[in-house]
Amino acid sequence: MVHIPRWQIATVLAIVLLGLVYALPNLLPRSSLQGLPDWVPQKQINLGLDLQGGSYLLIQVELEQAFEADLENTVDQIRLGLRGAGVTYTGLGIEGLGSDEPAVVFEITDPAQRDAARDTVLDAVGSLQVDISDDRAFRITMSEAQQRERTNNILNQTIEIIRRRIDETGTREPSIQRHGDDRVLVQLPGVENPDRIKDLLQETAALAFRFVDQNADPNGTPPPGTEILPGSDKSDQGKGIRYVVSKRVIVKGENLTDAQSTFQNAEPVVSFKFDTVGAKKFADATRDNVGRVFAVVLDDEVISAPVIREPILGGSGIISGNFTVETANDLALLLRAGALPADLTYLEERTVGPGLGADSVRAGKIAATLGLVFVILFMAVYYGLFGLMADVALIANLVLIVAALSVLQATLTLPGIAGIVLTIGMAVDANVLIFERIREELTVNGRGPVNAIDAGYKRAMTTIVDSNLTTLIAAVLLFQFGSGPIKGFAVTLAIGLVTSMFTAIMLTRLVLVTWLRRRRPKQLAF
Repeated sequence: MVHIPRWQIATVLAIVLLGLVYALPNLLPRSSLQGLPDWVPQKQINLGLDLQGGSYLLIQVELEQAFEADLENTVDQIRLGLRGAGVTYTGLGIEGLGSDEPAVVFEITDPAQRDAARDTVLDAVGSLQVDISDDRAFRITMSEAQQRERTNNILNQTIEIIRRRIDETGTREPSIQRHGDDRVLVQLPGVENPDRIKDLLQETAALAFRFVDQNADPNGTPPPGTEILPGSDKSDQGKGIRYVVSKRVIVKGENLTDAQSTFQNAEPVVSFKFDTVGAKKFADATRDNVGRVFAVVLDDEVISAPVIREPILGGSGIISGNFTVETANDLALLLRAGALPADLTYLEERTVGPGLGADSVRAGKIAATLGLVFVILFMAVYYGLFGLMADVALIANLVLIVAALSVLQATLTLPGIAGIVLTIGMAVDANVLIFERIREELTVNGRGPVNAIDAGYKRAMTTIVDSNLTTLIAAVLLFQFGSGPIKGFAVTLAIGLVTSMFTAIMLTRLVLVTWLRRRRPKQLAF
């Protein structure tokens, strides 16, 4: 143990030096780092909502709306299928919406068409449950397992889209996580006015390209398979323009690969591109319907209704309307991020001022500094020169923790500061075990300095590994199953355990062995 290979010495020194380099940016203001070369480390620790202030949003996802959209899509698929198969029916619609078991129901007029209707419905609805009574009445429902799976998919999709939209605004380190069965918790550090974020999240951005029925009266009853939607433009009398739009979607917004705000004829517009599937669908639809009007529908509002003058084969196009530069940018952002599967309702909103965060940071600094000073004094007084060696490792440990948090871009919260303070106290545990073992070898077994140090490290190693490993397991479990603040505590605790193991075993031993080789003491004094 008293022999350390050169490569190991170089590795230890390199790690400590890198830790110092990556920790130093935290001592500088962020503005001064922007002028440095790109190869210079510039990452700093991100402060959480409780430290730098920001906004807290508790959002409810309107699951019922998403299920209704699914059922309406099922109704459209069944209608098209039955018409194509020549099956006559009546009463096709949704029943029990809002209950535990909503369903699509209809009846066929001729019992002899029962098998044809069943086969058509099974092709249209996939894995949904189809029940038939009296050879006429059809009822299509989702099982409980399917509803749970769909709910999880909706929430996961909502969280991912919220994350994309917020990331596009440049907000640093937002915390977005599921909260209960139908809610999402969003924390935005540094965002004191969340109104623009709320506006971006509120839009579902459900874009669709659908045909306009020019023969139907927009002020009357819409024909089957169509609906009346308002337009974003206004007429000369200031009244809203209405369109009779087919419920059948030509291309959905999910087929978009890119959307950017640009200018056409000196007016803001939004350009878009389709993926391969969307480009083919759009090309086929425009090729077969030259002269017809198609509607660009965003969140149940027609934002543009151009006439198809010629086939659009390039897989790209322009959305024009009464856009400003900001609204065109926001629309492009929404389309790039994707469509929310359901509306969002804000249940709770809180804004944390930076003053409270500054107080927390100040208190955390005081606690960490006092903890570090008292531990350093205790080790120096109780173990003398050996204690000072452990103090060097303790300072290096704190530098490595800061460096690791900076490189990982982890968010430091108030519980995270508590984890750092706890780590400072725990960091010398390994050294205490080693020093006590060395003292035992000297006083009880009568070994010389070299043999005592060698035996002390060997015998303490098992205990050190066991104690730190069990604490590390607890930290991993806290991170896996805990919420945001608990995760912050777990991250700093885990990083502190790893760095303290390195500094206590590797760095302290390197300092001790270097001293031992140079001084060659005849005896060790504790």
